Amino acid sequence: MPTYNAPLRDMKFVMEEVLNVGQLTEYEKFAEADTETLDAILEQSAKFTSEVLAPLNAVGDHEGCVRHPDGSVTTPTGFKEAYQQVVEGGMMGLAQDPEYGGMGMPGVWHIAAGEMQSAANMAFAMYPGLTNGAIKAIEIGGSDAQKQTYLPKMISGEWTGMMNLTEPHCGTDLGMLKTKAVPNSDGSYKITGQKIFISAGEHDMSDNIIHLCLARIEGAPAGVKGISLFIVPKFKLDADGNPAERNTVTCGSIEEKMGIHGNSTCVMNYDEAEGYLIGEENKGLRVMFVMMNRARLDVGMQGLAQSEVAYQNAASYAKDRTQGRALTGPKNEDGPADPIIVHPDVRRMLMETKAFNEGGRALVYWSALLEDLEGVHADEKFREKADDYLGLLTPVIKGYLTDMAMKTTIDCQQIFGGHGFIEEWGMSQFVRDTRIALIYEGANGVQALDLVGRKLARNGGRALMTLNAEIDAFLKENGDNEKLAEFMTGLKDAKDKLTQGTMWLMQNGMSNPNNAGAGSVDYMHMMGLTSLAYMWAMMGVTAQKAIDDGSNEDFYPNKIITGRYFMLRMLPMMDAHLAKIKTGAEPVMALEAAAF
Repeated sequence: MPTYNAPLRDMKFVMEEVLNVGQLTEYEKFAEADTETLDAILEQSAKFTSEVLAPLNAVGDHEGCVRHPDGSVTTPTGFKEAYQQVVEGGMMGLAQDPEYGGMGMPGVWHIAAGEMQSAANMAFAMYPGLTNGAIKAIEIGGSDAQKQTYLPKMISGEWTGMMNLTEPHCGTDLGMLKTKAVPNSDGSYKITGQKIFISAGEHDMSDNIIHLCLARIEGAPAGVKGISLFIVPKFKLDADGNPAERNTVTCGSIEEKMGIHGNSTCVMNYDEAEGYLIGEENKGLRVMFVMMNRARLDVGMQGLAQSEVAYQNAASYAKDRTQGRALTGPKNEDGPADPIIVHPDVRRMLMETKAFNEGGRALVYWSALLEDLEGVHADEKFREKADDYLGLLTPVIKGYLTDMAMKTTIDCQQIFGGHGFIEEWGMSQFVRDTRIALIYEGANGVQALDLVGRKLARNGGRALMTLNAEIDAFLKENGDNEKLAEFMTGLKDAKDKLTQGTMWLMQNGMSNPNNAGAGSVDYMHMMGLTSLAYMWAMMGVTAQKAIDDGSNEDFYPNKIITGRYFMLRMLPMMDAHLAKIKTGAEPVMALEAAAF
């Protein structure tokens, strides 16, 4: 059975040494967010995920969720008890508003704890993860009464929540949405329609489930301009705010899926269910997209998390499994064969996964820190920069990290050879669970189009120009460090090639939009590679300083070795992506549709 141990040393390196999350204690909101508290929370989370959640991962995969004739759903063995530990430990409220019962800790702490949960048991982690997204939406768009009614129970974990967007005939194109809302005389609405692919739509782990449902009020404008957002609880509330009568929103079936079997992905039927408008009529997408942008960062983290747990098990297997001899001569002379980690191709797959994981972790944590600082920083220009960066990087984190995680989890499965194809080793689950991350919360091709079509041009391209200037300043400050010459040369070269790709799209995308569409995924990967190059350059500087200051810990030279691998073996993919962008749309669109 696969195992998982949180990479605490690397997490702390990124958070405390590279990003200096301790700077947050300078602000009143995070005054209690000191290193000692962070370490305690990380260690508590690591213990829970390795001892409780990881052993349930295969259980959830094998058992799945069960729908009963009355529409109720039972989660896999052990899930309900594990969730109760989440509630009792106050883990749901880690980064939530203290006004509603949260701990008020930084979001970057929450993302680190979330990485552990997702790595140990992605299907389980989706239940609290989706609740956090619903909390965010109610915080942003809900009335004071709605916040007081729902947030304390959701933040405590007594109630869970999720979003209901997709319908059988519309996924990405929400303008085609048909679910309708009819006003009642008391200010509530009757919601009628069907939603599909609703993760955590029905289960047995909480006292109530708060559905956030997109619907169209009678007479609303067609398309996306006429969509409103509603709170639709599983159980209506009595006068004291406690669950009472069952609402008419039910699970019609559980989707048969490739992966995340432990999560109840439901078809939800709304039959004049009682719902309550969040915010203004016809303005529901404005609130929902804030929630979805947060979710997209979490999905990028899910990809990273699956890649991490796959790597841990593949590395352990490679050091133990003996097959063949090293090309340079036997390394295990007393045995009949050498461990497969001696083979360069096995090393290649492990190094690529390790370099991706560590660079991706830094990128996700950096983005989460920017989000924290955006909310408290006194400098308006800094808050503007943080918002710009988050807008630019969100589709990259969601799209690039999950694309890469699909590759790295497959590589880790490959290291097991035929055993990787056998369920008892567990590697196929990591591959299958990762697959959904490329699809939900906006398919990766859509993320690439969003990046090229909207995020680049936003505010006259200010976000990328600011990021380029920041990288230039970093290179000027650290460019003379001969020990890190490969890091600095690689980062500069990546930034220059990204600029070439940007200019080509600007010059050719307007005249033929298909040029932008054909090159969008390659451009997203170029942005991802450049972002990771920046993270690796920052980590390289930090690690080299520790070495120069006399540290004897192997961690730091190993970090330099891993970073060199990224710069020398992974960053050259920039050339291939740039070359493909410059071919334009013609080779992509030349074949007539009938010829496919």
